[in-house]
Parts: sequence; C-alpha cells; structure tokens
Amino acid sequence: MLTDESTDDTTVSPDEPVHVGGVGEFESAVEEYDTVLVDFYADWCGPCKMLEPVVEELAAETDAAVLKVDVDAHQELASQHQVRGVPTVVLFAGGEVAEQVVGVRDKSHYASLIERHGA
Repeated sequence: MLTDESTDDTTVSPDEPVHVGGVGEFESAVEEYDTVLVDFYADWCGPCKMLEPVVEELAAETDAAVLKVDVDAHQELASQHQVRGVPTVVLFAGGEVAEQVVGVRDKSHYASLIERHGA
C-alpha cells in the first residue's frame, strides 16, 4: 500500500462522474465528500444529454465529487430527493442538500454553486 506523506482529512474527489449503483453507494459518497454534485438523469432525456459534457467538465475541473443517478434505474433515490423532472442537479455540502436546479443551465451556473458551497 502506498501512502501519501501529505495526507489530510479531505478525500480527493474523482475526476469523472461516478454512476451510482444504489442507495448505499449514493449515501456513502455524500458522506465521504465535502461537496457533491448529483445529476439525476434519464437516458431518454434530450436535455440530460446536453448536460452530460458539462457534468464531465465539472468533475474534472472542480473539487466536487460528481454523481450520476439514472432515475429509471433508481426511482427510490429520485423520489427520496423530490426529483420531479430531469435533469435535476442537486448539490450537497457537508452531507446536506444545499441547492437543487431543475433543467439545464450553463456550466458557470453549476460552477458558482460549487464555489459558493464549498469545493
């Protein structure tokens, strides 16, 4: 096992979106990372496809962890977070919901949310 001499308490976020496989995985990620941007999407949703490259760039360029949740595969998660339309982006800060945005916005809108709430 390799260790990093300059360790601290913050967990480094992934550089690409993480596709969530279930409730447990979702909850673990929200607890593990300080700032988490969650993209609730559906494969059949045109605006969701427009948002996908923006979400990928945010994962690579910010310190927020980015999760993708397929609302068709994970209806329980979508319901739990009051997702009524897709795409819905939910920003978690410190394990709590900080912002929720329905529909597509430009990248700077999401980046400013992330900056305002932590990462």
